[in-house]
Amino acid sequence: MRVHVVSDVHGNAADLARAGEGADALVCLGDLVLYLDYADHSRGIFPDLFGTENADLIVELRNARRFDEARELSRRLWAGLEVDSRTATDTAVRKQYAQLFAAFPDPTYATYGNVDIPALWPDFAGPGTVSPGTRVLDGERVEIGGLVFGFVGGGLRTPMNTPFEIGDEEYAAKVEALGEVDVLCSHIPPEIPELVYDTVARRFERGSRALLEAIRRTRPRYSLFGHVHQPLARRMRVGATECVNVGHFASTGRPWALEW
Repeated sequence: MRVHVVSDVHGNAADLARAGEGADALVCLGDLVLYLDYADHSRGIFPDLFGTENADLIVELRNARRFDEARELSRRLWAGLEVDSRTATDTAVRKQYAQLFAAFPDPTYATYGNVDIPALWPDFAGPGTVSPGTRVLDGERVEIGGLVFGFVGGGLRTPMNTPFEIGDEEYAAKVEALGEVDVLCSHIPPEIPELVYDTVARRFERGSRALLEAIRRTRPRYSLFGHVHQPLARRMRVGATECVNVGHFASTGRPWALEW
């Protein structure tokens, strides 16, 4: 059995269409949407709406951890649009989702990232949509080739205030609902310094203590995640569990392969 795993797709529909080649199934750990490409500020929803110059400025503010100023800039820019921010965002996200979900192979098992909008996913995944072979799971389990995979979507709250951030207790409840699994799949990593530190952004991203506690308690074979694009460590072992950052698919275009 061979499963390919991707995370942090961020608009890379071309490589996503090939990500399932040679595999029995694809697993996607979220962040399909590209709001702003930190390597190329001309790409994404933000520069499409507000221009590259404003994208340059907001990246500069965020990298300097001047989050209040970044939020104030965003408020001013959104207020200047002719349509309300919700309509503008949904229209842009729907356009990206239509391409990305259509690229998923059958079968695909997917969960949300912190920049995704879960309310829109039923329009694109499942029977009668552009991706009928995609099953969305969050706080749920599924058996693939005799192994039990558990999925936990979204991120924890941060000053970035991305679309799908939830409180620690709500997140922990989803982890608890999984029970014992063979493969623990999440968008964010367990809270281990080497796994949550981004060497390019030079900051610690938020990881989950609940995930780490579940790993220590239930000892899954694997903990798979993304979210941190340039981690200090891409993989490490916690007891019996191999913890693996499956990579920033937007830049690599390559899935991580799990075989058994």
